[in-house]
Amino acid sequence: MGIKILGTGSYAPKRILTNADLEKIVDTSDEWIRTRTGIEERHIAADNETASDMAEKAANNALDMAGISVDEIDLIILATVSGDRPFPSTACILQKKIKAKNAVCFDVQAACSGFLFGIEIINSMMNSNPNFKKALVIGVEKITYLTDWKDRNTCILFGDGAGAMVLEHKDGASGVIASKIATDGTYTDILEVPAGGSAKPIDEKVLEERSQYIRMQGQEVFKLAVTSMVNASKEVLEQAGMEASDIRWLVPHQANLRIIKAVGKRLGLTEENVYINVNKYGNTSAASIPIAVDELVRAGKIERGEYLLLTAFGAGLTWGASLIQW
Repeated sequence: MGIKILGTGSYAPKRILTNADLEKIVDTSDEWIRTRTGIEERHIAADNETASDMAEKAANNALDMAGISVDEIDLIILATVSGDRPFPSTACILQKKIKAKNAVCFDVQAACSGFLFGIEIINSMMNSNPNFKKALVIGVEKITYLTDWKDRNTCILFGDGAGAMVLEHKDGASGVIASKIATDGTYTDILEVPAGGSAKPIDEKVLEERSQYIRMQGQEVFKLAVTSMVNASKEVLEQAGMEASDIRWLVPHQANLRIIKAVGKRLGLTEENVYINVNKYGNTSAASIPIAVDELVRAGKIERGEYLLLTAFGAGLTWGASLIQW
């Protein structure tokens, strides 16, 4: 038994925030942002648009492509750091919205690596429990609500959106070939939201310090991101007995153009084999990889039987890679 990918879907909010728009908010410039990140614009969710709203649209698009009823879904895993509420899980809120009455649902919090963690969990659960035949894995973020719009170093980076994939446990399928997920908690401080949890509840001091927003040590994150994604990618290729030249597309987490290019270069790939859309969306955290995969599929840039190498890095630290066959 193996895993088959039945369909993909994505959604991005209507509002677009350009670099020119950001020039009016903080001390920055379009040239400065493009040079350092490769980002030109990002999508921003409406004030009344929740993570589950975006996940619903991406999920329905994936189900439509898969050509199956929502009643056939046995499992929903939703990756996010910006869910609707502390509890219940955003996966359960989504379950209610799409009427997935037969599904077991829960959230995964692995930051930008969350979608890959979701794939690995689904792969393991499906291969150990015959009751899970069809699953929906979603990455969704309304991460701009965690963004400090007075911090010129971080507010330029992030955008909102959602991506989804429908997976089936099927005899003879080979959708997920090899995977690797990992964490290292010794680096929890280099990329974080310091306040808002039980360790540091929001109070007047937190609001004054603006520590309810994302904090990042950019240079340290850059170095660890490249090394971790390259090593994870090499490991899954070795597991599969394949070379980087065997894959059609490398689909890395879309955090920063320089990181993406560095990963592709170290894997020996040409730019024609590295998918990039960070210029249009910015960093959408757990949503970035499924949005990119859905774009590839809907643009006809991946054929059945070809290989995708997905890799991500995020706060935690978390990282991983997944080699899949479309």
